[in-house]
Amino acid sequence: MGLISGFVMGALVGIALVAGWSRMMTHRSTKRISKAVDIKLLGSLNREDLKKLCGDNYPEWISFPAFEQVKWLNKQLSKLWPFIAEAASMVIKESVEPMLEDYRPPGITSLKFSKLSLGYVSPKIEGIRVQSLTKGQITMDIDLRWGGDPSIILAVEALVASLPIQLKDLQVFTVIRVIFQLSEEIPCISAVVVALLSDPKPRIDYTLKAVGGSLTAIPGLSDMIDDTVNSIVSDQLQWPHRIVVPLGGVDVDTSELELKPQGKLTVTVVKANALKNKEMIGKSDPYVALHIRPMFKVKTKVIDNNLNPVWNETFELIAEDKETQALILEVFDEDNLAQDKRLGIVKLPLIDLEPETTKEYELRLMPSLDMMKIKDKKDRGILTIKVTYHAFNKEQQLAALEEERRILEERKRLKEAGMIGSTMDALGGAASLVGSGVGLVGTGVGAGAGLVGTGLGAVGSGISKAGKFMGKSVTNQFSGARRSGSNMDRNES
Repeated sequence: MGLISGFVMGALVGIALVAGWSRMMTHRSTKRISKAVDIKLLGSLNREDLKKLCGDNYPEWISFPAFEQVKWLNKQLSKLWPFIAEAASMVIKESVEPMLEDYRPPGITSLKFSKLSLGYVSPKIEGIRVQSLTKGQITMDIDLRWGGDPSIILAVEALVASLPIQLKDLQVFTVIRVIFQLSEEIPCISAVVVALLSDPKPRIDYTLKAVGGSLTAIPGLSDMIDDTVNSIVSDQLQWPHRIVVPLGGVDVDTSELELKPQGKLTVTVVKANALKNKEMIGKSDPYVALHIRPMFKVKTKVIDNNLNPVWNETFELIAEDKETQALILEVFDEDNLAQDKRLGIVKLPLIDLEPETTKEYELRLMPSLDMMKIKDKKDRGILTIKVTYHAFNKEQQLAALEEERRILEERKRLKEAGMIGSTMDALGGAASLVGSGVGLVGTGVGAGAGLVGTGLGAVGSGISKAGKFMGKSVTNQFSGARRSGSNMDRNES
């Protein structure tokens, strides 16, 4: 009896083990198939799909193996950071404070650093992509992330109050393009070009905290500081704009590294339809502010009490890089007692334009260019424009450089005279600059900018050559730098 029982129990245990093993293998096979399907789907995703799934915080080397990990470099950077941070703090304070003044919004009378320290936490380099695009140059893209502990306090003065503002929880996510110009003499690098890539778009996140007060003491302060930071990044640091640094003790010609105007954009703001009303009583008083670079905004006249305004005003703007830049158009509701309210905004990439071809666009206005942060996604209306792109030849490039420099100087004079709040304020048809060689004549329709002796003949522009050249060179600390060609000194004051 015991023998029979043993056989039965052994058979049952064996059958159970075989059944369990078969079930486990089937389960593992199912998981492998499921993983293979998931991997195949992930492999078919492009960059934009990955951003939607993972956000903007994923390292570039994960989805694009061209970016190589550099753990060794991060170790060295962490050791060098205390020395780098101290030197960089001084450079940033000296170079950024003038930018804060230039880009200062109208509601603020003074914007300076009262304290600036980059802290003890070094940035992290997630990956590096090295490529050689041009003979005699090495181009390097650096995927940089920084969640540091800086101590940054801004001294903000407005008409209604003065307030120290602390920038907390600063985080930076960007890809930095570095171009090394090679030479045959030691140190074998004659100049370095630095810029932030526009794709992926640089992200600078932070929170603002009033020191010894409340942010409500200055209405709209957070938005004004955000706009100032975004304007400086996009107008000074984001590709195609760049900073050129000559190196070494020999004379260096950096003119070929610097950014030059590629062409001009003729834009006719025709009309808008079905704008959103922002007024409690009556209707909005809309106008359009347009720019390629925030520093050189121009604007139409104001149409009172109308949600379907017709402007038919023409402007001309400079384009430095057709492949990466875009035309930004913002519709505002003028408010004489408070800050103008934005009714909508839209972006037209210049790469979509055909040279020497006039095309009419009906652009749907959006509440923001970053729709991920907007809850109210209601329709903002339609803006109708006509656009023509004209490419410059070499002579027109040089003429545009000189004209841009004169226009920037005139804008600074207007600011010093109190006619505009900052050099980046949008100018309309009422401006009149006398004795500058840049005749802005108020026409009631738009300001005409006459370029004397340049052959560009721009007419009907708020500021026709407003896209100031941004081939900024840092030469005051490097004595070996020189410029080639006459009248080509483009150092920014």
